[in-house]
Amino acid sequence: MNQNRTNRARLMIAVSMAIFGTIGLFVRGIPLASGEIALCRAMLAVLAIGGHLVITRQKITLEGMKKEVLLLVVSGIAMGFNWILLFEAYKYTTVSMATLSYYAAPVIITLVSTILFREKLTGKRLLCFVMSTLGILLITAGGGEEVSSGNSRVGIAFGLGAAVLYATVVLLNKFIKKVDGIRRTFLQFVAAVVTLFPYVMLTGGLHVGELDIRGLVLLFVVGLLHTGVAYCLYFSSLPHVTGQEAAVLSYIDPLTAVILSVTILHEPMSIRQIIGGALILGFTLLN
Repeated sequence: MNQNRTNRARLMIAVSMAIFGTIGLFVRGIPLASGEIALCRAMLAVLAIGGHLVITRQKITLEGMKKEVLLLVVSGIAMGFNWILLFEAYKYTTVSMATLSYYAAPVIITLVSTILFREKLTGKRLLCFVMSTLGILLITAGGGEEVSSGNSRVGIAFGLGAAVLYATVVLLNKFIKKVDGIRRTFLQFVAAVVTLFPYVMLTGGLHVGELDIRGLVLLFVVGLLHTGVAYCLYFSSLPHVTGQEAAVLSYIDPLTAVILSVTILHEPMSIRQIIGGALILGFTLLN
């Protein structure tokens, strides 16, 4: 019985990661500013995850978490702007380059953790950090004209910026003890909505009403499937697998993104960038 539950949990995490890996294809087709897409994504996710919490009768109690409210708000803000930078990366470079740049986050987490949490920087971790950094440099250096153009480098910079913010979310979550799993994510999404709304209104306003049917469908898919459904699948399955299993399965996300970028969007990747991506994923996985 427990083995069946574990296998089902592994499958659900794998499915959620595969869903995450396709988000670039959908975001590319939504003719809205990145901030507005991020806001709509957060709003739809709040509705979807809120519904999940109600159906599964999971209560959120404010008791005992007063000291962590600021952490939840700041991490929610970081999550919202992390999405904005990632969506901007999709506009300037290929989906594969944006995704691989984004996966520099574990490298950043490893480095900061040695300082912030005084975690020991072992020889293995140092090797992984150096090789993953080399991978980032190879991706940035690029190869052919199309994949190493100025625009592409801007996109990679946005991807790395998104990685910094994602690492910030992960590190802040280490300090949040009173709220866990999907409840924490729900509250962070609420904080993202509250923050992103005034940002969007000040930087161009809302234009979601101008979308055609295709744009609206893509937006709802990003908000409900890529965020609401995928996060619910992930967090409801997480307690039933080991941390190492979850880490290994998470690599379905960038691998899916790279495969779809090359096969469906026909986006180019140079040999050096392929090697760089392999170094980032391989040594982060080893770490």
